[in-house]
Amino acid sequence: MSHITLVRHGQANTGARDEANYDKLSELGHQQARWLGAHLQDTRAHHPRVYCGTLIRHAETAASMGLPEPVRDPRLNEIEYFTLAKLFEEQHGVAVPADREGFVEHLPRTFAAWASGKIKDTPETFEQFESRVQNALRDIGTEGGPAIVVTSGALISMVVRQAMGLDISSMARVALAIMNTSMHRLRPIGTQLSPVLFNAVPHLEAPDRQFAQTHL
Repeated sequence: MSHITLVRHGQANTGARDEANYDKLSELGHQQARWLGAHLQDTRAHHPRVYCGTLIRHAETAASMGLPEPVRDPRLNEIEYFTLAKLFEEQHGVAVPADREGFVEHLPRTFAAWASGKIKDTPETFEQFESRVQNALRDIGTEGGPAIVVTSGALISMVVRQAMGLDISSMARVALAIMNTSMHRLRPIGTQLSPVLFNAVPHLEAPDRQFAQTHL
């Protein structure tokens, strides 16, 4: 039975405060991806179909993993969270957080406001994001052998939302949990794709690599 494995990109530029500057891997991000690629080779994982978004951090992750040249699909790109956060601050006075602790509170509030239409003039609506993710996964499908998809955390959380029927708050909790270069697998069960693996980082479980289990 064929499956789809979603991989979140490696650690990006954590000091960035806008979309363009965030979109590149840190040296640790490249190392996380190399370790994941070695793990897949060691376990003889077979992925005849390779996809990623069009963002730099997606392509860099796929390359550092040693994957074949992927099919690049903009529907697999991340949401523009920095843009959403800036609009949320301008329109509702909700400050952009400066640290991880603040981000844990900020992301669910931003998702909720975005989904309810309270943030205006966004690059895309929540409904458009939901639709593009659904269409991308449908088109990738499970025909032609297992697929590996290098993408981003919010997109993976949307895939889980759609598969499990999660509300916005639960989707936000999923997004916060997703680690860099983690694997998330979907298999067809009946007529629907169902999660059978979530947030797996076997390549980062050794004691001397646990420092690399990053979320940002």
